[in-house]
Amino acid sequence: MSIARITEISSISAKSFDDAIAQGVARANKTLRNVKGAWVQDMEVDVDKGKITGWKVILKVTFVIDE
Repeated sequence: MSIARITEISSISAKSFDDAIAQGVARANKTLRNVKGAWVQDMEVDVDKGKITGWKVILKVTFVIDE
């Protein structure tokens, strides 16, 4: 039997939502073992003088706990 845990992280990119997601998952994988999936809970952008300056995502990352 496997037991999984979910943790919430935020990630910001200067390029795109896709990049923010990829960076967030890559970073989570450095710290957490057995990352199995992630879903995007929320998305938002930072705006400065009418231009988008950052893309932010809140991710729920699922990982299996070692026995």
